[in-house]
Amino acid sequence: MTTTLDRGALPGVLTVGLARGAVELKQFFRHKDQVIFTFSFPALILILLGSVFSDTYEGTGVSSGQVFSASMAGAGIIATSFLNLGIGVAEDRSDGTLKRLRGAPVPMSAYFIGKIVLVVVASLAELVLLLAVGMALFDTTLPADAGRWFTLVWVFLLGTIACSLLGLTISSFAKNAQSAGAITNLPYIGLLFVSGVYIPLVVLPGWMLDIGALFPVKWVAQGFRAALLPDSMAAQEPAGTWELGTTALVLGGWCVVGLVLCLVTFRLTARKER
Repeated sequence: MTTTLDRGALPGVLTVGLARGAVELKQFFRHKDQVIFTFSFPALILILLGSVFSDTYEGTGVSSGQVFSASMAGAGIIATSFLNLGIGVAEDRSDGTLKRLRGAPVPMSAYFIGKIVLVVVASLAELVLLLAVGMALFDTTLPADAGRWFTLVWVFLLGTIACSLLGLTISSFAKNAQSAGAITNLPYIGLLFVSGVYIPLVVLPGWMLDIGALFPVKWVAQGFRAALLPDSMAAQEPAGTWELGTTALVLGGWCVVGLVLCLVTFRLTARKER
């Protein structure tokens, strides 16, 4: 009789990661205050902005509420990825969860798969909620053809990946969940203003446009507008077009940059904790 455990019988990284994802989801939805804020804040801002600015863009038949719906749909998934991971990983680090995982027979890749499961589920739920609010209150419509659905999907995926990696990176600079909340919310709120989410891009000064164009928020919001609004609204963008090629390049570039920053900061942080 063999006394050694067959390595083939051990669960794989993906299996462990998905199990970890189930744990992450349970922990997230148990924090009711965090859940309420995460999902209600973008929806509340959408309702307020769409109700205050009720004019229609001349020659398009598109209302301000519909434009805000598309932009906030993009901003909402950034909240569920960048903010959630920035705060969540910082909390795991401060309460010793990460240190315990490093000493357990659980690969860190499984931990990150669990975080990915949480972000994807939360981001999809946020997107559905914001689209539902837009459809109910501002007559927002879903993409009318396969091309627009494809745009919605790839912008969602690239935006979620890029902002998740940046959230993981910024979590390394926070001492605890409380400081992480301040560190992540400040740039998030600021970028919403300079990225054409709260204020149309055409009324922003040039230096704000230049700052906003450097970060993913502007391009995610613009990509969602391209997917959810008619082509006549492209003229309202600073370049007069949706710039989908540029959107893909910028978001793809931030995925690469975010991955490099994430690997570097996590290695440095792990060395300090030893």
